[in-house]
Amino acid sequence: AGMECRIDALPQSWAVLSGAGDPQRARQAMAAVDRLLVDRDQGLIHLFTPPFDDGSLDPGYIKGYLPGIRENGGQYTHAAVWVAMAVAQLGDSAQAWELWTLINPVDKTCSAEAMQTYQAEPYVMAADVYALAGHQGRGGWTWYTGSAGWMYRLVSESLLGLRLEPGRLFIEPLMPATWSGFLVHYRFRDTQYHLHISRGTEPVTSFVLDGISLATSWLPLMDDHRDHDVTVFLAAGNHRTPGHRA
Repeated sequence: AGMECRIDALPQSWAVLSGAGDPQRARQAMAAVDRLLVDRDQGLIHLFTPPFDDGSLDPGYIKGYLPGIRENGGQYTHAAVWVAMAVAQLGDSAQAWELWTLINPVDKTCSAEAMQTYQAEPYVMAADVYALAGHQGRGGWTWYTGSAGWMYRLVSESLLGLRLEPGRLFIEPLMPATWSGFLVHYRFRDTQYHLHISRGTEPVTSFVLDGISLATSWLPLMDDHRDHDVTVFLAAGNHRTPGHRA
């Protein structure tokens, strides 16, 4: 019985996301997640392992699922997204983007063979992905708005680094090494900001708003119902301080 649910993704990732965990131990926790829960062969991130089966532990309704189905040791996509967000918060760009690809439904349906495995829509999130033998990698309950909302935050905040505070926008991305920059069309209420983001050479991030250089390291936002062109030169070196809370 003691072997069931030896490691669960939730306390590991939230030790990082909450900021409450000791930094060194939080890194050890995420290394354990990568070793024991990130399943690159099946293309999923387990909620926990091993699943509950015939042991004496009674965790409630999740044991009613077969081992490897939904919350019982399969991928529960909320938790999978939180793992990727935690990796991004630790500043590991390469792994954060790898985990995004691992759980992205588009990447799960990029070939006929992959489609036969996943058997779900490529354009919406699935609440869960099976890890049960014979059904590994199959998408479960789709059109799941909770997972979709967190996936949107993973992309927009954790990876592309858009962080909104009242009246201002910070841009602190984790760009893949192969990117020189990217373009974001950002809507603030009824106003469009067209953000051209590229790597810079100065120690701080700088903004040029409609041809005028700003003295701030963030973009001031105003809802004037106009289109604005913004050029962003990211601070040289690491664009996210490891451990930064998004």
